[in-house]
Amino acid sequence: MDIKLLYTLLPLLIGWTADKLFGDPRWLPHPVVAMGKVIAWGEKRLNKGNKRMMKGALFSIILILSSFLIIFFIIKGLDYLSPYLSILFSSVVVFFCLAGKTLIDEVRNVFVAVDSSVEEGRKQVARIVGRDTSALSPQQIRTAALETLSENLSDGVIAPLFWFILLGVPGMFAYKMINTLDSMIGYKSDRYKQFGCWAARIDDVANYIPARLTSLLMIVVSGKISLLSFVRKFGSQHASPNSGYPEAALAGILNCRFGGSNVYFGQRVEKPYIGYNDKELTSADLKVAVRVNTRTEILMVFAVCVDLFLLLYF
Repeated sequence: MDIKLLYTLLPLLIGWTADKLFGDPRWLPHPVVAMGKVIAWGEKRLNKGNKRMMKGALFSIILILSSFLIIFFIIKGLDYLSPYLSILFSSVVVFFCLAGKTLIDEVRNVFVAVDSSVEEGRKQVARIVGRDTSALSPQQIRTAALETLSENLSDGVIAPLFWFILLGVPGMFAYKMINTLDSMIGYKSDRYKQFGCWAARIDDVANYIPARLTSLLMIVVSGKISLLSFVRKFGSQHASPNSGYPEAALAGILNCRFGGSNVYFGQRVEKPYIGYNDKELTSADLKVAVRVNTRTEILMVFAVCVDLFLLLYF
């Protein structure tokens, strides 16, 4: 194997394997926490007075570019000292940029908790969704968990790998900053509507292809190619330009229905329904969803390896 290809593939394979084995250990400091603190610090100081949209735009762009350049120059510096240090550091960054195992574990915990009691289910699902969970029924709790599972398969795995193909490990890390910005300030509430506008739009652009790619891969691994028309119909009906596609793919695979009425930041939001069958969701549906997620990850990693090989040799 060519040494350049080896140096490119090893961080990907090591980081992805580590994520599948360990997830996000709570005792291990995570760069997303640091990103969140920087974003919160900047938002508190800049999101006031006039020209909030411009300040939010500059703030977001500076953080995204800084994230890319910091990782880029660290890797270059380490590569100058030793390629092995560069591979090790890059592997750690890939590990931190992926959230496959943690996502699956959290959703499994929701199903276990709601089977124990509705209140426990509400507390557990509140860890992974932004909606008000205080009055959710067991069916709504399971629905919210599975919606999040599909949406974050794109945000937490497929999109980072997509940007790894285009811009390497620095691009992967910059995407993580984009996603964190959107999750913290990319809302349409009075507080964030202007300041977080650019963060939300940049996230929409960064996830446009990955979201659709995620839905396609999910359909392929499920063997239900006929669902392409289903995804085309329902994927575009979501309020988000991207989230509806992986959600539609999972709703089609499970033959269930997502969407409906929920409360966000004290306001009731009516989401369009995705799917037709308002069946009761069970642990059997969770098993199918987890299997689809896992196989989609594997297929994407394989596709990345093939793509890198082709880029380097042809």
